[in-house]
Amino acid sequence: MDKIQAAIAKARAARDTAARIPAKPPVAAPAPAPAPASQAVARPPSKRSQIIRPSTDRSSIWLPLPNFVPSAKQMAKQRVVTFDIAARKTPGAAAFDMLRTKILQQMRTQGWKRLAITSPGTDCGKTTVTLNLAFSLSKQSEVHTIVGEMDMRRPSLSKSLGISGGGSFAAVLEGKAKFADVAMRPRPNLAFAVNYGPVRNPSELLQSSTIEPALDDIEARYEPDLTIFDMPPMLHTDDTLAFMDLVDCVLLVAAAESTSLAEIDVCERDLAAQTNVIGVLLNKCRYMDKDVGKAGYE
Repeated sequence: MDKIQAAIAKARAARDTAARIPAKPPVAAPAPAPAPASQAVARPPSKRSQIIRPSTDRSSIWLPLPNFVPSAKQMAKQRVVTFDIAARKTPGAAAFDMLRTKILQQMRTQGWKRLAITSPGTDCGKTTVTLNLAFSLSKQSEVHTIVGEMDMRRPSLSKSLGISGGGSFAAVLEGKAKFADVAMRPRPNLAFAVNYGPVRNPSELLQSSTIEPALDDIEARYEPDLTIFDMPPMLHTDDTLAFMDLVDCVLLVAAAESTSLAEIDVCERDLAAQTNVIGVLLNKCRYMDKDVGKAGYE
């Protein structure tokens, strides 16, 4: 693990030195530390990020959204270790809780509301990370989170959650459906908007004039503290880059034994040119220190 972190740090330092930008420390799974605020990309705050506190009682606004109860067996199969609220010793749950806290602190400090989660290639576990982070956030009753599926070529959230339906989040982004018609709540303060099949021309949709008003309308109506976007892998299409100017920050998920340092470097560079890279999470690490991710308390 130390060698992997050192290699990432070396690649990042070499790139940043060439650009005359101070190098940022590496972040590794299971609980990556977001980049310090002083090292974030200097971007002017958006109008939406200036609203830090909700102006209304959100319980009444969120109540009409349909409920669903994911199967505990299904969640375990999908490695969603944060699903069981009562479980304090589930392996990995503490690590995602630490990730949740670091992300919340960083985003609140900066006034950010929108977080994208992507990866260099497929099978890095970005959707699993998205689900674990979302359910970890739901443990904090005052934090309201919306998860929107933006991987429209190979959508997987509905399968992971074990749900089916007719409406899709893509229709909302196109202005053809309302968020309330497609959103589903597994928890009072957590809502998912997914796609049940591939979407035609996803890159064009993500660059269309309808998408920004649709997202602004969702935020205005439901006032989420955080909106998480489960994005496509970066190195296969331009879908993710097409959407990056509409988010406040991004978390890059890399697989320890399949993602190369060169892939991490090029993705981080491209993302940093458009938004704030909040961290790099090194996933699927088989060799970890024995105490990493343990709560350690009775």
